[in-house]
Amino acid sequence: MTGPDAPAALRATGLGFRYRARGGWTLRDCGFTVPGGRITALVGRNGAGKSTLLHLAGGLLHADVGELRVLDTVPGTREARARVSLLTQDKPLYPRFTVADTLRMGEKLNSRWDRAAAEQIVREGGIPLAARVGELSPGHHTRVALALALGKRPELLLLDEPMADLDPVARGEITATLMAEVAERGTSIVLSSHVLPELEQTCDWVLVLRNGSIELSEDSDALRENHAVVTGHTDQNDALTGPHTVVHRRVGGRQMTALIRQRGPLRGDWHVERPRLEDILGGYLQAGDEVRPADSERTEAAA
Repeated sequence: MTGPDAPAALRATGLGFRYRARGGWTLRDCGFTVPGGRITALVGRNGAGKSTLLHLAGGLLHADVGELRVLDTVPGTREARARVSLLTQDKPLYPRFTVADTLRMGEKLNSRWDRAAAEQIVREGGIPLAARVGELSPGHHTRVALALALGKRPELLLLDEPMADLDPVARGEITATLMAEVAERGTSIVLSSHVLPELEQTCDWVLVLRNGSIELSEDSDALRENHAVVTGHTDQNDALTGPHTVVHRRVGGRQMTALIRQRGPLRGDWHVERPRLEDILGGYLQAGDEVRPADSERTEAAA
């Protein structure tokens, strides 16, 4: 189901999880809604909790506090398993199975199995059905795992760094497959990735994790519209405070460049550019790492 009455792909309230052996919280007090029928980019630095969140959504882990719902169901239940596919980073497959054996297994385990779609994904990669999984290249292994995930015709597809071992051509082909899946079937996709430039034309919703908490959950077009990259003299720094939110700033000598969430007109003499999604995501991931004017002035004085 798509449209305003479609269930949210993911909905979290006060969600928290911690690995007992490690100590501390991996996710804490997370609250967000990811609408259905979107390709959502799940972005964060290493250790931010991206894989943990996807494993919770896929039912492999269970929250310590709060709740998480997938398509308005409890993750890991029989109903959720029938409607959700999770492709983890390790992409576990039986190495002694042939590709054909692997797809037959998918057909036996899933009542809504689409054999033609699964075989098409494999054939588009030039992978023989008789090949053994354990002898496949990393890229071909990924393609077979994706065929298994999409063959069950999920309503929600969770992908944890799925294309890290694919060459650029294969990444483009898989990206086109995912976009077609959303356009033709209304499938919801949540895709974690470190490759920010590739998200520009793919994702229409963004979920940013920072230090185990949700920093951002928003429509990507809206983000482009309400953010700006401004460059000007550092003396104008105070003009950005107040209605605008400075996400990240960089100071070089007497010049400052800042990514801001803009609310209303700017005061002062600024060069203004509309940022790419990559710029916005990078700014939020670097928030707190910026060099402030006072730091720059102390550096210049010491020199």
